[in-house]
Amino acid sequence: MPTPSNPRLNHLLAVLPDLQWSRWEPHLEYVEMRLGDVIYESGAVLRHVYFPITSIVSLLYVLDGNWRTVSIIQTMNRADPM
Repeated sequence: MPTPSNPRLNHLLAVLPDLQWSRWEPHLEYVEMRLGDVIYESGAVLRHVYFPITSIVSLLYVLDGNWRTVSIIQTMNRADPM
């Protein structure tokens, strides 16, 4: 398993004041994701929150039974501003 990256590379976690960070940090867990991994299915119970470090996360809408999809929203974490 690869060495976990610094969670504060995520822009939301990076701006947490030290007191809040000290409360969150013990509960964070590094999760390696692969292209195509699903983090939530419609109707399922949401059990985790993800803070991407180096990734793109998309919300997809299935158009029909043939799995044609459209991307509704994308979020990414980049080292440099766009």
